[in-house]
Amino acid sequence: MKRISQFVKNRRKEANLTQEEFAQRAGVALTVLRKIEQGKTNLNMDKVNLVLSMFGHELAAVSSKELRDKKDES
Repeated sequence: MKRISQFVKNRRKEANLTQEEFAQRAGVALTVLRKIEQGKTNLNMDKVNLVLSMFGHELAAVSSKELRDKKDES
């Protein structure tokens, strides 16, 4: 979650938006954006995806098999 929090915070700042402005544009509550930027782990994935969609990204569930297969490819 730390990588996501830094990504969101850095990209928001690059866009010269306050947390409040960005949350409003993303369609999430200010508290949700603050929790994301603080790296909280108990977040609603749909809300995180609303924020990430502002940058053309999305989180998706990955099975342990997919992770093993990806590791084996490396």
